[in-house]
Amino acid sequence: MKQNDKPAAPVAVIILNWNGSRLLREYLPSVVATTDPAIGRVIVVDNGSDDDSLEVLRNEFPEVETIAFDKNLGFAAGYNKAIEMTRYPYTVLLNSDVRTSQGWLRPLYDFMESHPEVGAIQPKLLSDSDPTSFEYAGACGGFIDRNGYPYCRGRIFADCERDNGQYDTVADIFWATGACLMVRSELYLRVGGLDSRFFAHMEEIDLCWRILLSGHSIKAVPDSKVYHLGGGSLPASNPRKTYLNFRNNLLMLHKNLPDSVRAPKLFKRRLLDTIAWAKFVATLDFKNAAAIVRAHRDFARMRRDYNVHPDRNLLGERPDTRINILTSYYLKRKRKYSDLSFH
Repeated sequence: MKQNDKPAAPVAVIILNWNGSRLLREYLPSVVATTDPAIGRVIVVDNGSDDDSLEVLRNEFPEVETIAFDKNLGFAAGYNKAIEMTRYPYTVLLNSDVRTSQGWLRPLYDFMESHPEVGAIQPKLLSDSDPTSFEYAGACGGFIDRNGYPYCRGRIFADCERDNGQYDTVADIFWATGACLMVRSELYLRVGGLDSRFFAHMEEIDLCWRILLSGHSIKAVPDSKVYHLGGGSLPASNPRKTYLNFRNNLLMLHKNLPDSVRAPKLFKRRLLDTIAWAKFVATLDFKNAAAIVRAHRDFARMRRDYNVHPDRNLLGERPDTRINILTSYYLKRKRKYSDLSFH
């Protein structure tokens, strides 16, 4: 599609692929079969794959529009370039390991059309390997606590709840899952898109924080549901994942907090991260302990890249940002979102 062409459908469903021919064969058929062509156009953006992805797309999915980059731009930059090129009114950023259900797009599109104040939304995210359970990467809508730790309706830390319909209402949330994120394309570009400096992990939370700061809200719309395989990047105990999670959480707080609260919040996070470091040392997990040290070292260097900060403090404005999820989970033994108290 040429950049100035008017899209025939209002929603671009963009799947970013890199060397994922196996996942394309497994998951793309459901997306093609369940996406109403009057609403959504399925587009696979190939991020410089050197496997047989392009051949698979050409021979097995000729009806799917393909955009091929000549090199791997990374997750964030790849999506940013694709959304800039396609310019649909709405974009769904859909992971390549997501299986969609019949009619999944209609509730999302209708909700965005009837709620212009909403900048981004997500469906109910269930586990593809256990469809009765919420999936880790966003469950039924994400939040962050007073210290910047993420949690979800349906998932606190590693504990994912069974889906018994307990969260089948539209909810105002802090962040939407990057596995299936629908956003107003113009707004996405205006707030800067995904931050490519994060590389991976928490980039969707950072994006949603900026969408909230722009004056828009973010919702979970559980009338739509999709199934996410998840766990495809790095296992939870991987030192690389530890490094990225600790570093990016610090960067996210530094970027999005105003001057009045940023320093004390970051000081408290350093103390909490020191406790996490000590726990790794005590259990002789020196690789993960070293990852935390590297995360803080690189944060100190990278923070100089971010010198524009908002005046508005979202941590404390909302009840869901006032709780301490660490004490709720570890001391009060609250394992479910419905057990949390926001008063």
